[in-house]
Amino acid sequence: MGSYSIAVLPGDGIGPEVIGETVKVLRAVQESTPGLKLGFREYEAGARLWLRTGVALPDDVFEACKQADAILLGAFGLPDVRLPDGTEAHGEAMFKLRFQLDLYAGVRPIKLYPGVKGALAAGKPIDYVIVRENCEGLYASRGGGCLLRGEVATDTLIITREGTRKVTSYAFELARKRNGRPSDGKKIVTCVDKSNVLRSYAFFRRVYDEVAAEYPEIGRDYAYVDAMTAWQVLWPEQYDVVVAENMFGDIISDLAAATVGGMGMAPSADVGDRWGLFQPSHGTAPTIAGKGIANPIATILSGRMMLEWLAERHGDEEAAQAAAKIERAVEGLLGEGKVRTPDLGGTSSTAQVGDAIAAAVA
Repeated sequence: MGSYSIAVLPGDGIGPEVIGETVKVLRAVQESTPGLKLGFREYEAGARLWLRTGVALPDDVFEACKQADAILLGAFGLPDVRLPDGTEAHGEAMFKLRFQLDLYAGVRPIKLYPGVKGALAAGKPIDYVIVRENCEGLYASRGGGCLLRGEVATDTLIITREGTRKVTSYAFELARKRNGRPSDGKKIVTCVDKSNVLRSYAFFRRVYDEVAAEYPEIGRDYAYVDAMTAWQVLWPEQYDVVVAENMFGDIISDLAAATVGGMGMAPSADVGDRWGLFQPSHGTAPTIAGKGIANPIATILSGRMMLEWLAERHGDEEAAQAAAKIERAVEGLLGEGKVRTPDLGGTSSTAQVGDAIAAAVA
């Protein structure tokens, strides 16, 4: 108990930079938390590796990820590194991890921290979580779609009862643990779909209703995805937990990140019943890679989510305390406003932000 092996995949672009600061913070919180031991082992995967070898995620690296207690990822992908079918090569790594480890719940907290200027009108409290189904939907067609004579291309939307039940149950269990939506404290799960047009989404909603009936103490809510993109901007305080199909969940989580300071403030976890992978929601940002100005907070908060997951999975109070220390350190840093990267209106470097948070948790 309290000793964990972490497979670290720095990846591409700014990935190694933000991962470096996250490991720095995790090492610092380990030093200040007796009984917690984190062992880090770094592996290469992603688009750069594919360019050299034609393999984005070697079998031995995948096996190491399976054997680890958790996976910490920077970011995969480079826009010009593509497979013959036109898709980016990093998918060979990302989707292998998600699909073969059945990381069916993409958990994306959306929180506006004090001291961060959001894109919306002042005074809007934002604190909700998007739970994205991670292994089905349109993304399940990857590699299996049809391209006919260079004239017709198709991908199939796949919704299963079991997949929808698992991710919806995860969303309701998460709502049980939270304090409810900011507007009135009500615990509620919002189902985002397009059930008024497509049978697949009507089926998604029907399974959602079946699961919701098992949680009578949690409120039900519904939104068509097009309306949802407006309501996230106008009334974000009305949301607590949101559950959506893969593609829709991907889109609305990026919109949500823009309302709380940008992608550098958007952590995420991809979790299943056995494995957990933790990464920022943002991509590799190759235009700023190597400049030392990337915001590491999304990745650091993903590391906090990793500790929370380990704490719950293993009943480990030390890991829970460490996660809380990181959360308090980030809140303090942002509230003070002296150390922040350019995306948040500051002039600090990636390393300076990591140093400040590491000092706070230590």
